Amino acid sequence: MLKKVLALAFMMSLAACSNPDKPAQSAAKISGAGATFPAPLYTAWAGQYKTTGGAELNYQAIGSGGGIKQIEANTVDFGATDKPLKPEELDKAGLYQFPTVMGGIVPIVNLTGVEPGKLKLTGALLADIFLGKVTKWNDAAIAALNLDVKLPATPITVVHRSDGSGTSFLFTTYLSSQSPEWQSKVGGSDTVEWPVGLGGKGNDGVAAFVKQTEGSIGYVEYAYAKKTGGAYAVLRNKAGQFPAPGGASFAAAAASADWTSAKGNYLLLLDQPGEGTWPITGATFILIHKEQADAGKGAAVLKFFDWAYAKGDGNASELDYVPMPETVKSMVRGQWSAIVAKGKPVYQPSAS
Repeated sequence: MLKKVLALAFMMSLAACSNPDKPAQSAAKISGAGATFPAPLYTAWAGQYKTTGGAELNYQAIGSGGGIKQIEANTVDFGATDKPLKPEELDKAGLYQFPTVMGGIVPIVNLTGVEPGKLKLTGALLADIFLGKVTKWNDAAIAALNLDVKLPATPITVVHRSDGSGTSFLFTTYLSSQSPEWQSKVGGSDTVEWPVGLGGKGNDGVAAFVKQTEGSIGYVEYAYAKKTGGAYAVLRNKAGQFPAPGGASFAAAAASADWTSAKGNYLLLLDQPGEGTWPITGATFILIHKEQADAGKGAAVLKFFDWAYAKGDGNASELDYVPMPETVKSMVRGQWSAIVAKGKPVYQPSAS
């Protein structure tokens, strides 16, 4: 056994000597933590990447707020967030961020007799529900939008995130754009003072609460809504239409995104124009330190996401995420030269 270990070490040293300017990329494991929004996809990517001989990924879906705290504290190799950090926040923390995929957030409901996609809501009405102003499902405002749906007099139970959440950031920022009252009383952030409701941890926690509570409404990333098979509401978009959530409507919302003008890759995709756009669409982001203490770990993180950009679109589409356009992937790969250890870039992207 000792001979095998020594032989492996000798071979690795030879590989390093053959190209001394290329950072080591032999890290067997990489760690990340944060957003639950992309967790189903990152899990799928990690499994497939490992079968190719790539590094093992340990990803903890603890919410965007937790991911930001952990990368700032250097307890993980990368953080993940659905709430992009502003350029000044990135500079202060010495971080760089880049988008991986885009997806949508949907209101989910537990209402007997209501099928997925049959309940219609507007952004303003959704805000009134989460403000606690609309308290029963047969309220006149809901009934007026749903003449073909039999609505019970069941009390509405609001379910929201209890943890710091990029999903909450996108959801509450959208509500702020639709309701002046929401904007003034609650606002848009990853953590807010919810006027009413029960708190669940993570997208899966909210989905579980809604599934077990008759008359409830919550919000989750679309992959969780699909996974549970429960009912969801459709939202009126800026064009006055009620498109179904899914890859096509998320892609429509992302179609006019101008990433080249987004300083620090900070860009929101909420309430975009177009008849087929889903109004609560957003990108999810990776956070990594610009200055890497361990060149091998930094290289392994970028190598994983380089592979995901090149080979992971199929997984993304299957789970109803929207892959980043090839032009954006190329732009991001070009930015990776800014991730350095002792002044040298830790990873040279592929030409994919």
